[in-house]
Amino acid sequence: MKIHLKRLNENYHFETKNERGDIVHLDNKSEPNPQGASPMELLLMGIAGCSSIDIVMILKKQKIELEDLQMNVEGFRKEGAVPNVFTAIKMEVLLKGDFPADKAKRAVDLSIDKYCSVAKMLEKTAEISYEVYLNGKLVN
Repeated sequence: MKIHLKRLNENYHFETKNERGDIVHLDNKSEPNPQGASPMELLLMGIAGCSSIDIVMILKKQKIELEDLQMNVEGFRKEGAVPNVFTAIKMEVLLKGDFPADKAKRAVDLSIDKYCSVAKMLEKTAEISYEVYLNGKLVN
């Protein structure tokens, strides 16, 4: 796995490109009018994407048709710490479909606790917590 990074301006705007040519813009979120996501935001996007892929895959293997999947992810850092790593990550997984709530919860549990590579890396510094909702109702 390789990426290429290129600086686009005199400040902190960068373009990254993977081997397939997919482009992601990075910037310093402290800058006025940033032109891309911050590296730390990309980590949150990464855990959301990684977990979502797992959830879809797990449910597909069970022949469960998922109507919609959305996720809200929030990262927390200790003010003034250097390096300023995530100490906690809270995830809200919003699923929609006609299937049992226990299947929804199990798919998310498997993703976060076992399969999601990004979560497994981030859990070294951050406590990861999550809530699962199926059709708007919290699943316990």
